[in-house]
Amino acid sequence: MTALIHVSALYRYPVKGLSPERVDRVNLETSGFFPGDRLYAVENGPSGFNPVAYRHQPKTKYLMLMRDEALARLRTRYDDATATLHVEGDGETLAAKLDKAEGREALEDFLRRFVPDALKGEPKVLEAPPQHRFTDSPIGYVSLINRASVQMLEDDLGVPVNPLRFRGNLLVEGLAPFAELDMLGQVIKAPSGLRFKVTKRTVRCAATNVDPETGARDLDIPWTIDKRLGHRDLGVYMEVIAGGELAAGDDLRVVG
Repeated sequence: MTALIHVSALYRYPVKGLSPERVDRVNLETSGFFPGDRLYAVENGPSGFNPVAYRHQPKTKYLMLMRDEALARLRTRYDDATATLHVEGDGETLAAKLDKAEGREALEDFLRRFVPDALKGEPKVLEAPPQHRFTDSPIGYVSLINRASVQMLEDDLGVPVNPLRFRGNLLVEGLAPFAELDMLGQVIKAPSGLRFKVTKRTVRCAATNVDPETGARDLDIPWTIDKRLGHRDLGVYMEVIAGGELAAGDDLRVVG
């Protein structure tokens, strides 16, 4: 594979299940996660979360779009410098400092009002330990979405499909549809010297059926992929094997 892979956009998701944030550039560390991504999650009833001896938990333990599509109606923005999450939804606004107990409690109170029927118990804002993140996969360090794969779905469905349904970190162009799935084990290099190794195909779930703008559950993405290709995968997870900077607009190369 000699074609360049063009990075058209970069995204992070500071709170699991809440809004994406587009970023211009990031600095990724070897064996690290995408900066600012899945730093927090909201526990939906007791999850067994232990920040001292953390074990990866399934996403069903948390508020998340697969089951709680109303979350897509919220507009959120996280300020790293102050650890403040700004939230807008249903005519309410909130600025919650997630590094303070009172800020976490304010967000929990907001969610009790916003998604009361989704709660299985008391909501609790959790912060990821330093060496972990609230990713769907235990090896979900950095995720890549191939725009051509999304385009094939658009052609099959006959309607636009927002790539943000797939909640990836890198949105790329230049690959054939679903070619990313054949890249397991391959190494991708950025101009800075940053290197990724493709580690896992991403199995899509019902979260992709939710329109990220309206919160409407209006498509069946996994079934559409399955009908066309006999599986439910779109996009891949990657591990950072050599740290460096990555910017929107960069061209990546497969080097191994």
